[in-house]
Amino acid sequence: MRPGHGLIRAVIIDLDGTMLDTVPDFCVAINRMRAEFDLAPVGAEQVANLVGKGSENLIRGVLAFDFDTAGVETHLPAAMAAYQRHYLAINGDHATLYDGVIEGLAAMQAMDLRMACVTNKPIAFARPLLAKMGLAPYFELVYGGECLPRKKPDPMPMLQVCADFDLAPADVVAIGDSSNDAEAARAAGCWVLAVPYGYNHGRSIHEADSDGIVESLLEAASLISSHNHSAN
Repeated sequence: MRPGHGLIRAVIIDLDGTMLDTVPDFCVAINRMRAEFDLAPVGAEQVANLVGKGSENLIRGVLAFDFDTAGVETHLPAAMAAYQRHYLAINGDHATLYDGVIEGLAAMQAMDLRMACVTNKPIAFARPLLAKMGLAPYFELVYGGECLPRKKPDPMPMLQVCADFDLAPADVVAIGDSSNDAEAARAAGCWVLAVPYGYNHGRSIHEADSDGIVESLLEAASLISSHNHSAN
C-alpha cells in the first residue's frame, strides 16, 4: 500500500479461499451429486481449480470431466439441483478457518472499519456458512453471486458496497485469494490485498495486480493500521 493516500475506512473480504477452506465441503457435495449420475469421484485439487466463479461455473467444470459441451448442458439442470441439495445438507461441516481470520476480523472491527463480505457463492449458501463459522457478526453487508446483475470479476459488487457505505473506492480495501477479487477491486478503484493460500484457479496469486500479498487477515489488519497511522 502506497504512502500519501487517505484513510482506509472499510474492507471488502472474499469468503471461499480467503476466510475459509471450503474445498472439502465442495468435494463432498460434488461427489454425492456425481454418484447420482454414476460418475467417479473427483479429487480436491480438481475441485479447487474450479472454485471462485460461482456454483454454475463449478458444476459445468465438474461435468466437463465426463461430458462434451452438449452433454454438460443436457445434464446441468439436474446436476445443479442435486449439488445444491447436497451442499445445503453439509454446508460448513467440513470447512475450516484459515489461520488469523478471526484475529484479523476482530482487529479490523476494533479499528472501526466498516466490513462487507462479497462472494460469488450463492447467498443461500454464504449466509448460513458465515453464521456457522462465527463470522457473520463481523459483517455489516453480505453479497452473494446472484445478489446483483453482475458478479466478480466485474466491479459492480465492489462499487455497490462503496455506495452502500457512502465511501469513495479509494477509501476501501478489498481482500481476496484470486484474480477475480483483484480484477473487480482494481476496476472499481479500491485498494487490493491478496492472500497466497487460496485457490485462484490453479494459478499463483502473485500474477494478479495487487497492492500487496498478506499471509493472513491479521497481517492485512496490521498493514491497514500502519497505513492509517501514517495517513493521520
